[in-house]
Amino acid sequence: MKGVLPIALRAKAEDKIGLLVPKDNAAGAAVVKGLQVIPIQNLREAVGFLEGEVKISPTCVDLARLFDQPREDELDFADVKGQESVKRALEIAAAGGHNVLLIGPPGTGKSMLTKRLPTILPPLTLDEALETTKIHSIVGLLAPGQALITQRPFRAPHHTASDAGLLGGNANPTPGEISLAHHGVLFLDELPEFKRSVLETMRQPLEEGRVTISRAAGTMTFPSQFMLVAAMNPTPDGKMPGESRCSPREIQNYLNRISGPLLDRIDIHVEVPAVKFREITAERTGESSAQIRERVVAARTRQQERFKGKRTITCNARMGTKELKAYCALNEATLELLKMAMTDLKLSARAYDRILKVARTIADLAGSEKLTSDHIFEAIQYRSLDRQLWA
Repeated sequence: MKGVLPIALRAKAEDKIGLLVPKDNAAGAAVVKGLQVIPIQNLREAVGFLEGEVKISPTCVDLARLFDQPREDELDFADVKGQESVKRALEIAAAGGHNVLLIGPPGTGKSMLTKRLPTILPPLTLDEALETTKIHSIVGLLAPGQALITQRPFRAPHHTASDAGLLGGNANPTPGEISLAHHGVLFLDELPEFKRSVLETMRQPLEEGRVTISRAAGTMTFPSQFMLVAAMNPTPDGKMPGESRCSPREIQNYLNRISGPLLDRIDIHVEVPAVKFREITAERTGESSAQIRERVVAARTRQQERFKGKRTITCNARMGTKELKAYCALNEATLELLKMAMTDLKLSARAYDRILKVARTIADLAGSEKLTSDHIFEAIQYRSLDRQLWA
């Protein structure tokens, strides 16, 4: 049965005392407190219960136990040799909820690093878990007996995905990949291979955190607050610009598949270089996901305290103009540094805001309330893949 959680929430909102649902879906509905959920195996049993001939105990779910279950991740950042600068960028992204673009030749570990990103993200809150579970319930992606999604989703659609597959749609409006990734990660590998029309339709959801789908059957709005992580080669043949056999025009045409406005909505651009031989053969491992996650959770906790009472702002990446002025004040030194970067790199006004948001996250990871030149300088480095530098 699809959509049992939204049905249960609606029943609770209308002050219903109970709900009869198929046995396999009972746990999913029972996460709604104050609602008696009766598990039914067939219609005869349902009739017997309603007439008082059959006694069936309501299904109960221990939410605390669901969230206390340890993560069963087989992936860990400790498995990745080298790429310390990329790991740092992903830690910042996880701490502030920022969108990321990884650019580098094939075989440098872009996909390997991205697949480990969920292992350092902060845990879902109950409200986030309910929102995420509702979407997956509507599409019918919950396993039989699964009560709640307690880990952030990771969605990785193929580059042949259609507009409807990515944003949602079909005859009856249903959630697409960007909504299934709500409160989680949407990974778009080989970003330039996606249809430009598909990528351009993502601009509004990236900005507003929701997507509206209009069809003959009606108009539906689905939430889509996700972290976009994209990966791409630097040139059509996969080599760095100085090593590629492609002409400058071919390289530029390849990069032009990603529009400037979409690129501006990606906070962090980071190069993923080839791993050096000594790093591959080194016995020393890097930090574990658990160690990195501890710092990420601490930074997110600071942000939750800062944005308390502002329901639409859950992390630094969601800050608006008002919050930027309030929490990203610059002194003369940091303002001059940022002015020089904007002039020399010819960055857009939107890039200016992205730099401030990333700098705020870097400061949170360092436990600093004030933005310093070091925070601004590191944030500027993550705009190094702006189009002007690759032209």
